[in-house]
Amino acid sequence: MRKYRVLILSLFTLSFILSCQNQGIEPEDQVESQAVHSGEGLPEIPKSMSLFGEQIELDNFDVRERLDKEIIVNTYYHSSTIQILKKANRYFPLIERILEEEGVPNDMKYLCVIESALNQATSPSGAKGFWQFMPAAGKENGLVINKEVDERFHVEKSTRAACDYLKTAKRNFNDWILASASYNCGVGGLKKVMKAQQADEFFELYMNRETTRYVFRIMALKLLMENPTAYGFDPTKMELYEPIETKQVEVDESISDLGNWAKEKGSNLRMLKVLNPWLISNKLTVSEATFTIELPAK
Repeated sequence: MRKYRVLILSLFTLSFILSCQNQGIEPEDQVESQAVHSGEGLPEIPKSMSLFGEQIELDNFDVRERLDKEIIVNTYYHSSTIQILKKANRYFPLIERILEEEGVPNDMKYLCVIESALNQATSPSGAKGFWQFMPAAGKENGLVINKEVDERFHVEKSTRAACDYLKTAKRNFNDWILASASYNCGVGGLKKVMKAQQADEFFELYMNRETTRYVFRIMALKLLMENPTAYGFDPTKMELYEPIETKQVEVDESISDLGNWAKEKGSNLRMLKVLNPWLISNKLTVSEATFTIELPAK
C-alpha cells in the first residue's frame, strides 16, 4: 500500500512540475516553438528603414534583434499573416485615404494591423474594433457608443477617431514613433516613463513587454507587407478580398426593426450586420444626428 502512495505522489509531483512549466509559455512563444525553421531564405534585416517618415538606424544589436523577433513571429504565423494580406487588399485603400485626409503618416495603417489584424475584434479588456478603442477613449475621440450603436466597429469613423488621438499625441511628443507607442500605453504613461528614465527616444526606453514590442511589431509588419514575397508570401497566388460595392442609405428617422427595414430595401439582416457591424441592436433610434447605413449595391 505504501508503494502505491509513493507512486501516486511521484506522478502528482511530475504533473505539477509540467503544469508550472507550461504556464510559463506565452502564445507568441508557442507560435515560435511550433514554427521550427532553419531561417534560410529570410532576407537580411536592412541597416536602416523609414517609419512614419522618420529614418531608423538598425545598427544597434538590441534594436536589430527585437525587430528580428517580430519578423520571425509574423513570417511563420502563416494563418494570421495570410488573412491579413487578404484583408488589406479590401481595407487599406479606405484607411490610406483617411490617413492622407487627416494628415497622418500612411504607415499608421500597420498600427491598425497589429491592433486587430483587420478584424472587428473584442479584447478581454473590452477594447473593440479595428483600432481597439476602449469605451472612454472612443467617446473622447467622437465615437457614438450606446446600447444600439458602437462606432468603434465603424471602419471609417474609428479610423478618423484614431487619427484624432494620434495627432494629439504627436503634438505632445513632436514625434510620430512616440505617438504610436502612446497608443498602447497612453500619453501620460509614456511621458512618466520618459521622465523617470531621462530618455527622449522610444528605442532608449526600458518598458513593459507589450509596449516594448509595440513599435517593433509595426516595423515588422511594414517590412513584411511591403515585400511579402521576400518572406515567403505571394499575394498574386492568393484570392485577395476585394472592396465591397455598396450603396449608402441616409437614415433620419428611427427604425424599430432593422431586419424588416433591410428587407424593404431589397437586402436582409445578415448583409446589413456584415456591412454595418456598428449596428449592435436590432433597432436604431435617431434623435438628432443622422446615420448612413450601407447595403449591397446589387
